[in-house]
Amino acid sequence: MKIVSAIKRVPDEIQLRLQTRFPEAAFIFCHGMGEAKYYLEEADVFITYGEDLDREKIQSAKKLKWIMVLSAGMDLMPFDEIAKRDILVTNVRGIHAQPMGEYAISMLLQVSRKAKTLIQQEENAEWSRRPVMNEISGRTMVLLGTGAIQQEVARLAKAFQMKTIGVSKSGKKKPHFDQAFPVQQLELVLPRADFVVAALPSTPDTKYLLEEKHFKVMPKRAIFLNMGRGDLVASEVILNAVRKEISHAVLDVFEEEPLPEDHPLWREENVTVTPHLSGISPHYVPRGFDLFEKNLSVFISGDGELRNIIDPKRGY
Repeated sequence: MKIVSAIKRVPDEIQLRLQTRFPEAAFIFCHGMGEAKYYLEEADVFITYGEDLDREKIQSAKKLKWIMVLSAGMDLMPFDEIAKRDILVTNVRGIHAQPMGEYAISMLLQVSRKAKTLIQQEENAEWSRRPVMNEISGRTMVLLGTGAIQQEVARLAKAFQMKTIGVSKSGKKKPHFDQAFPVQQLELVLPRADFVVAALPSTPDTKYLLEEKHFKVMPKRAIFLNMGRGDLVASEVILNAVRKEISHAVLDVFEEEPLPEDHPLWREENVTVTPHLSGISPHYVPRGFDLFEKNLSVFISGDGELRNIIDPKRGY
């Protein structure tokens, strides 16, 4: 069995651990897809971030049985070709929970405690106590999505005595949520929100789910944070919302990435832009390979259940 990885800079200790534990497998660790594509034809298993795969590469990988995606978002992958070949796909859903949970809380604190204004005052040597400080404690947070990431955000929110309300396709209550509702009731829930935190994947059901009507029912004090996918809401809708309907938007994801230098979101006072880094952590790759190692053991032995299997027809 040949296992090819396109993940750059896989630590030596991880490579050695895998090679020692699975001597029946031949591992080829490449520095990105530019190098890995030359080994795809002989790969039984391919480890990738997903966005570097296209239809032609899948077609060239004639022996491929399993794609391990070291990412949670897979909206750029050629799932039609993958489904045609009946290739197993798994991802690392859940390993982003800790860094993204910390990101969400840190950004809400940043906005509420006027960090941007204070940094500007410091740069200008300006001693001013005019910035209006707010607290996040005791507020209500509406979370779009109730998966592992949002469960961690909700758990951390509880440290600030927040009321947590989840909105999902099923409306089923999950750990750390006080209440949960189906997405059909979103407009009934949003008027209660001090904070709206979105961490939804890009699917036919979530693309441009949020429209102007949703921001109109949010309180004027509301802060909207999106760290899922940029096509949840159009940029024009966000710009209009922060100018008329809500107090601030924190955006880590965008319809077009990188966000163009001349895009008005960069210059909007009531928007905080971050470059799609909410899930970044020095522990990301080790956690991803830990999950791969568990799945590889099941894949080889046939004992147990594979984690995070993706349905190619749904894309998640």
